[in-house]
Amino acid sequence: MSVQTNRTDSLEESEVFHILGNDRRRAIVQLLAEEAGQVDVSEVATEIASTESEAASVPNNLYKSVYVSLQQTHLPQLQEDLVIEYDSDAKTIRSGPNFDDVLTYVDDEPTDRSSTLRLHLALCLVGLLLIAMAGLDGTIGSSLDPVLSSVLVLLVVAASSLYQLLG
Repeated sequence: MSVQTNRTDSLEESEVFHILGNDRRRAIVQLLAEEAGQVDVSEVATEIASTESEAASVPNNLYKSVYVSLQQTHLPQLQEDLVIEYDSDAKTIRSGPNFDDVLTYVDDEPTDRSSTLRLHLALCLVGLLLIAMAGLDGTIGSSLDPVLSSVLVLLVVAASSLYQLLG
């Protein structure tokens, strides 16, 4: 049976940071993002316990501790914030209406942004080099129009940004 909440608004940034400030809640979001559809709570507990365990196999007491904390604390909190839909009878979870809002702050996302920023920096440097070459007399770049080269570089940066937003 699912617990229903009356929350209809989206999450504030501070709420997202509170959710992701806990390693186990962050792990739940990451695991749910990797899986399609619903996930068994026991699978989530096993994965989190194996991450937290320093032993080759997961000690039973650690698994039980993780499972209980998920059931009593973390899953109800994520359900209340509409990050997940938690079926307490079937012991399954799936992403909720606010899941994507939280997922955008998970560790995997900044890596994609940093590669885009590096690409944009490189394109801007190429544009500056073209403009500088256009200003020098007697070089190959002197036949380049600095305004046209600037516009072309900016169009490439804009197209790349648009691709990242829509892709």
